[in-house]
Amino acid sequence: MTVVIPVYNPGPYLQDCIDSLLRQSLPPEEFEAIFVDDGSTDDSPARLDALAAEHPHIRVIHQENSGWSGKPRNVGVAHACGEYVFFVDNDDYLGDEALERMYKYAKEHGSDVVVGKMAGKGRGVPRELFRKNHPDATLGKTPLIDSLTPHKMFRKAFLDAHGLRFPEGRRRLEDHVFVTAAYFAAQKVSVLSNYICYYHVRRDDSSNAAYQQIDWRKYFANLSEALDIVEANTEPGPLRDKLHRRWYRVEMIERLRGSRLLRMPEVDRRALFDEVYRLSAERFAPGVAAGMAPAQRIVSRLVQAGRLDDLIRLAEWEEDIHNHVRLDDLVWHDGVSSSPSPLSCAPPVSR
Repeated sequence: MTVVIPVYNPGPYLQDCIDSLLRQSLPPEEFEAIFVDDGSTDDSPARLDALAAEHPHIRVIHQENSGWSGKPRNVGVAHACGEYVFFVDNDDYLGDEALERMYKYAKEHGSDVVVGKMAGKGRGVPRELFRKNHPDATLGKTPLIDSLTPHKMFRKAFLDAHGLRFPEGRRRLEDHVFVTAAYFAAQKVSVLSNYICYYHVRRDDSSNAAYQQIDWRKYFANLSEALDIVEANTEPGPLRDKLHRRWYRVEMIERLRGSRLLRMPEVDRRALFDEVYRLSAERFAPGVAAGMAPAQRIVSRLVQAGRLDDLIRLAEWEEDIHNHVRLDDLVWHDGVSSSPSPLSCAPPVSR
């Protein structure tokens, strides 16, 4: 197996990633780790060179800064010697048995792609997808579309046969384009849920690439590339609506709710709203919004009606709703806490 790690100024977060690779239960002679330094200006290049000098199964490639993660991941794939390639970010880390378990699972089921269970450290991760193992997961029967980050294991021959590589350059959602294309091309996608393979970390300095300032016009142009892949591989109907719903709900509707909308500078609100308004009218059938939760459908109706001012008022109302919980009693029985009477929970109120 080959683990590919793009590196750009990770600072102290790099050490957790390194340590998790060195702790792997898979013997060092059975995997390699390729760190692709994308023009880092901190001490990471020197640290990685020292690490590679000490551990023969670790390699380092240095290149000029490309501006995003796509090119360093592609460079890693080009140099990979493993049967499978696993993409890891430099500020995340692996479970100690992740490589061994995922490789064994892939060989057992003949998988082109293995999605290992993720845990979030300050970041959201899919939940429903990882409730049980799915040896033969499909976009129609399992919530695969909820997992679009690149932190998965791919059979290298599969990537090469289909010419699957990440879009390069300074852009957004390159992982969505890559993973969506891989899901459609794969003969078998398997989900391993009985062990946490990947820890997805939000940095305290919020300098993960995803948290940088967003140009909404370019963002949704990049998002449209993933929608294009869905439309090229599906017919209009329930499956396409289900897949489109993931982007509509996560990347659009939820950004226009509550504190997320209210914290946004006014000029960004307008730019975001205008792009969502345009794209929802151009790309999404009525069934996309129909499958969302009631509160999300309300936001969708306001978007489609062009009512940004009402969206802001709705966000202010949502932000002012609070739950009030009161514990009336608590007792211990055989070392276990219990409440002899139900907890009191006042209904939500708007102040």
